Amino acid sequence: MTLNDLLAEREIYRNLVRFAQAMDNRDWQQFNHLTTDNIAADLGVGLKSGRDTMVGTIRRYLDGCGVTQHLLGNVLIDIDGEQASSQAYVCDMHLGKEGNENLTFHTLGLYKDQWQKINGQWLMTQRIKDNRATVGSMNVFKSG
Repeated sequence: MTLNDLLAEREIYRNLVRFAQAMDNRDWQQFNHLTTDNIAADLGVGLKSGRDTMVGTIRRYLDGCGVTQHLLGNVLIDIDGEQASSQAYVCDMHLGKEGNENLTFHTLGLYKDQWQKINGQWLMTQRIKDNRATVGSMNVFKSG
């Protein structure tokens, strides 16, 4: 492993965290700096193409609920020149909106991502979320 590989790992790891925080902060513009325009994503509703489509899928869930927290762990990143892949466990927690805070929904899953270095920046080109377990009610996404 080279110093450049270590620096690439660090940048990709930070982008994984930025992606999670962008969802929790509802900072939809942040995805312009983290993904390619034509990102392919399967977030549990089938493989879709395009950043706007991916953000729209995320918003269909998160706009309907209250506070969220997407926690990442057991992150593995493999660098291959100008391309990379990563895997990260995700535990995402969703609370109901004000008045329905007793509603909760959690998933335990695995993010499988592909990355490309473009103009000196590592951008996500693909995200596949493997949901392994869920706890709670999906009604949390309709609360409020």
